[in-house]
Amino acid sequence: MDIEVETKDCTALSDAELAEMGDICADGPAGFDVGLLSKQREEWVLITQARESGKLHGFSFCTLERIGGTPCVLWGLASIKRSSKRDAILKAVAGDQFRRAVLAFPDEDVLVGTRFINPAGFQAFRGLDDVVPRPGHKATGEERAWSRRLAKRFGAEGRIDDRTFVVTGDGSPWGVFDFESSKPDKIEPQIAEYFTSLDCERHDYLIAFGWAMAEELAQRLGAGK
Repeated sequence: MDIEVETKDCTALSDAELAEMGDICADGPAGFDVGLLSKQREEWVLITQARESGKLHGFSFCTLERIGGTPCVLWGLASIKRSSKRDAILKAVAGDQFRRAVLAFPDEDVLVGTRFINPAGFQAFRGLDDVVPRPGHKATGEERAWSRRLAKRFGAEGRIDDRTFVVTGDGSPWGVFDFESSKPDKIEPQIAEYFTSLDCERHDYLIAFGWAMAEELAQRLGAGK
């Protein structure tokens, strides 16, 4: 069966859809519930949903905006069902948002940023350039500044360590990117180390970002990927 992907305004999201999304989140460790999902409907602009045979398999809240003039795709609360199709679902959700990005920001490089709670989330960044943090790379002053800008945008100003990119939680669940790898043994140990200091009960998370280059975005649009 083909994966059906739709991105629409959050204002068009029904209570029934929120309940369906809540069912997916029930298997994850992020602490999402329908109440938190309902708040995301008010805080974010777009929602991307991926279905197979009419059944929801994954979703992501997002927004396309400029931060200091730089075009950005920001991923908010997201969850992918723990199924054998999870990798394809993740690729489909991200791909639809990238297509939106090239339409919104033609001929521009776009920063993609989000919040992770485990190393599997970095799979969503495949194909991006200059991902931060990444193994063997010491973040530049500008990259550390970007981590602070994103922390402020995500409502965590002053709570990020701009050397480790870890945000200290306040005990409440946040709208993080919830994805569990089907092949955890393939995750790079250095990437896994980024998350060893996170306090799950406090709801700490890691801010990460990368760049979708204009040429690559145009290729994605042209290929319909």
